[in-house]
Amino acid sequence: MDRKIRVLVAKAGLDGHDRGAKVIAAALRDAGMEVIYSGLRQTPEMIVNAAIQEDVDVIGISILSGAHMTIFPKISNLMKDKDVSDILLTGGGIIPDEDIIALKENGVGEIFTPGASTVDIANYIKDWVAAHPRVLV
Repeated sequence: MDRKIRVLVAKAGLDGHDRGAKVIAAALRDAGMEVIYSGLRQTPEMIVNAAIQEDVDVIGISILSGAHMTIFPKISNLMKDKDVSDILLTGGGIIPDEDIIALKENGVGEIFTPGASTVDIANYIKDWVAAHPRVLV
């Protein structure tokens, strides 16, 4: 039997608005994934540690605060330090196009902005996980 895709949905930093993250979490659950929602005001360290403890395939970060150029690289670097670069780091929020390009050039997966289709997000995750199978111990 195939293992369900496990996704950690996290709100990083001081951003206190989580409606979008909860909508995404519900949509991914409806698409057949196991979703762990971290709650508000998570540090990059808390997010990466939770991803490791929960053995997730994907970390999805929701950022509306403008801190995306700090948060995403910090999480990415922690993932490299902890040797979990085989986990997809993706996310969304209010992020300018030029910052999306820079984040993707630095190894972050697709970035979804407001209005993105939840079906497209779920399909992106499914396709990425299928193309990048993890060796589970």
